[in-house]
Amino acid sequence: MERAMLGVSLRDQIRNAEIRRRTRVTDIAQRVAKLKWKWAGHIARRTDGRWGSKVLEWRPRTGKRSVGRPPTRWTDDIKRLGAAGNKRPRTVDFGTLYKRTMWT
Repeated sequence: MERAMLGVSLRDQIRNAEIRRRTRVTDIAQRVAKLKWKWAGHIARRTDGRWGSKVLEWRPRTGKRSVGRPPTRWTDDIKRLGAAGNKRPRTVDFGTLYKRTMWT
């Protein structure tokens, strides 16, 4: 789609990064990851017990997950994003309150 915006074909051998720079279109995957990370920090610092915090701390009564590949939990996704961007918190326990100074 971005190539069509610029009228560039694959034969022109222009890299995707250069095309994004020219069109000034942000990568949607990076945008989603950034928004998830911001929301995770917001929820982790909250102490008033609203539903966002409760959902993160909730565990099913059985404590077991179904057979097969387990579905990805929201916290698993945040841990993966943090490891990929070198933004790992010192402890990855969403039940505790984080301060902005703790993020590296």
